[in-house]
Amino acid sequence: MAEYLIITGMSGAGRSTAADTLEDLGWFVIDNLPPALISKVSELASNPGSGTGRVALVSGRGGRRYVEELSAGVEYLRKNGDQVRVLFLEATDDVLVRRFEGTRRRHPAGADTVSEGIASERVALDRIKDQADVVIDTSALNVHQLRDRLVQMFHRDDATGGMQTTVVSFGYKHGIPLDVDMVLDCRFLPNPHWVEDLRPLTGLDEPVRDFVLAQPETEEFLARLGPLLGLLVPGYVKEGKTYLTVAVGCTGGRHRSVVLAGEVARVMEEHGCKPTVKHRDVTR
Repeated sequence: MAEYLIITGMSGAGRSTAADTLEDLGWFVIDNLPPALISKVSELASNPGSGTGRVALVSGRGGRRYVEELSAGVEYLRKNGDQVRVLFLEATDDVLVRRFEGTRRRHPAGADTVSEGIASERVALDRIKDQADVVIDTSALNVHQLRDRLVQMFHRDDATGGMQTTVVSFGYKHGIPLDVDMVLDCRFLPNPHWVEDLRPLTGLDEPVRDFVLAQPETEEFLARLGPLLGLLVPGYVKEGKTYLTVAVGCTGGRHRSVVLAGEVARVMEEHGCKPTVKHRDVTR
């Protein structure tokens, strides 16, 4: 049984970076593959001695026919018994416009303006985005950050070893992360920012951690979180979810959410997960 990763999404959102990263990780990468040829690639990969157990197919944009052919190709692979995941790369319109202006490239949608091309492509790809296993918004990511994110997701030798989980802390004043599945708001907890000795520290420092964990509300929150995750995690696994990202937010993303992200990860470990913990705004 082969493992397939379908990489699609908005033009300018990072498909080329994704292709290069997966190739460096040892995947057999086919770039700009017409989706109608997915079944042919599957036939070649399934031949004895092909040596292509992990195949990344980077598919370009298109209209309604493209979407129908890509959906049919994914369905063909899954019916064939292969493991298939769809990665959709996204970015906001203003970021995509700046990226195209920076490269001076014409948008592949062929519209009169870049903005019109982006709007047309977004409508065409909406169905594929809804079917994706994971959506990464690259608006705030540079090339290196996107590469790190992809390595984190796809570097494992045993990609069938269960649902990959991530816990990320963030600050609401910097915006809610777009590519998460669950958001936990910990702004109800007393804020270390208002304690003079703790303000310059972060949730990675022991005094802040001790302050947050000493609050009665924190203890009750974690006590109630355990049964909730005990219900949700097995349900996600049963439904075949490949990735689960939990975001924990406070006002600035430097104190409470950083501490709680580590505790949420610990609770998830009690339910069989091995989450990666990231702190998006701790240095802001």
